[in-house]
Amino acid sequence: MFKLDPIKKMDEEERLKYMNMLLKSQLSSEKDNLANLSNATGIIMACIDRLNWAGFYILRGKELVLGPFQGLPACNRIEIGKGVCGTAVKTREVQLVPDVNLFPGHIACDSASNSELVIPIIKSGRVYGVLDLDSPEKERFTELEKKYFIKFVEILNEYVDWRADT
Repeated sequence: MFKLDPIKKMDEEERLKYMNMLLKSQLSSEKDNLANLSNATGIIMACIDRLNWAGFYILRGKELVLGPFQGLPACNRIEIGKGVCGTAVKTREVQLVPDVNLFPGHIACDSASNSELVIPIIKSGRVYGVLDLDSPEKERFTELEKKYFIKFVEILNEYVDWRADT
């Protein structure tokens, strides 16, 4: 059982550390990829404020396909190199975008989103997808969050078999 009351009293870094601890605890007791990715999005939404979307896009062939998420319905498929998510896959780099309206080729799945943080999921040199976080606030995401969400994906990589269908 998750205890979320303590989060209200935590500063940003404590909250991010707690989020990653919750993730590791949740993943260590479950083997199903779909359950784990679904719970990962729930943990994000419970621990991180001012988000309107958190979820995964999984690489299937030459495009990203929508995976488990929390938020409004989203784009089902994204081409590699298109939008923030497709760019993260193509470049294999984290995309911290303070204002998505200034990002060339941004795909507006939800017109309320104004900033985005996308972490590519790379394991053993292969890209498997992305973790995508959206906020209605411009300049919402911090370098500290970037650091801890990179760790979040590293924890996922310990427990999720990305080669299996999720």
